[in-house]
Amino acid sequence: MNRRQFVAAAASGVVLSKWAAAPQARADEMPEKWRKVIDKGLEYLAKQQQRDGHWECNGGQYPTTATALAGMAMLMEGSTMREGKYSERIRKAVDWLIDRSQRNGLLGNPNNASESYRYMYGHGFTLLFLSCVHGEEEDADRRKKLEDVLTRAVEFTGKAQTNRGGWGYVSAADGQNFDEGSVTITQLQGLRAARNAGIVVPKKVIDEAVKYLEKCTTPRGGIIYSLAHGGMAAAGAERPPLTAAGVACAFSSGQYDSAFAKKWLEFCRTAIPVDKSGRDSFGHWEYTHYYYSQAIYILGDTGYAKLFPNSKPEDRLTWSKYREVVFDYLASRQGNDGSWTQGHIGAVFTTACHLTILQLDNATLPIYQR
Repeated sequence: MNRRQFVAAAASGVVLSKWAAAPQARADEMPEKWRKVIDKGLEYLAKQQQRDGHWECNGGQYPTTATALAGMAMLMEGSTMREGKYSERIRKAVDWLIDRSQRNGLLGNPNNASESYRYMYGHGFTLLFLSCVHGEEEDADRRKKLEDVLTRAVEFTGKAQTNRGGWGYVSAADGQNFDEGSVTITQLQGLRAARNAGIVVPKKVIDEAVKYLEKCTTPRGGIIYSLAHGGMAAAGAERPPLTAAGVACAFSSGQYDSAFAKKWLEFCRTAIPVDKSGRDSFGHWEYTHYYYSQAIYILGDTGYAKLFPNSKPEDRLTWSKYREVVFDYLASRQGNDGSWTQGHIGAVFTTACHLTILQLDNATLPIYQR
């Protein structure tokens, strides 16, 4: 852990994984073939940033989400608002997002046609991004402004929560109390990052969200789409992408041994094959591995064996195995311009997701660290 990582972790009280001492790949040991892939991807993102600092998806859609995720990819490279190759781009993204903080705490522009019906995604990802840059702001006035933005954003998240404990595409009030798994995960990870940044996050909000995911878990260990409208966690309705996101969220909050995290992980092991058979075998591949990679990275090469000591060695999930299979696959799908165009949301979204996966070994952000 470098000084930047140590200071951020100490200030936030982040709990390091019990597998932190396990052997792990170092970023400076990454094969050149993958480093070139990362560099090309980052350069593609840099070229896609608009003059005012934002990014956007297909047809100008989802600018808040795209800006937050692209900014995260550049933070993971090691750049900050103060230094590094992408420092100016990160600062412009931060300024653009702060300017779109609403009086009620919402992060984003509810009047944007593409965001009006699912603004909670952009809110959650922006909460994550701005929380991660919080410790890098040295100007007292700007830091105070950022703290205010984050504090109001956390309050908005709490008020937007449904009476079941989850979140939907819009607030509970705007969405007739509808909630579903993917937005719930986005809010939970954003809240975790905010807490890491020293922002007060009500324990009740987290506890209710965790209960929601637990209630969404079927007997087979997978997470279903939603409990709204009388839904039940029935076997056969599981969603592998949501279950992978649940594992990542549990691990990033220090819940390594929880019974539900272990159930989710075992479901994912069989539902999301880490071999050639799992290549593009289901929808939302980029979203699935955006989260699944975080979970397996935190496991490292020994974590799974410690959680499941009676498992067969050939069945164990390890970061080394995952990296070899998935990184080569990502390299094979990258375009000549450095982008990834798979998925229906757009190249900026997919490229940012894939760069998150490829840069986990950099260990620059506490939210993703072992």
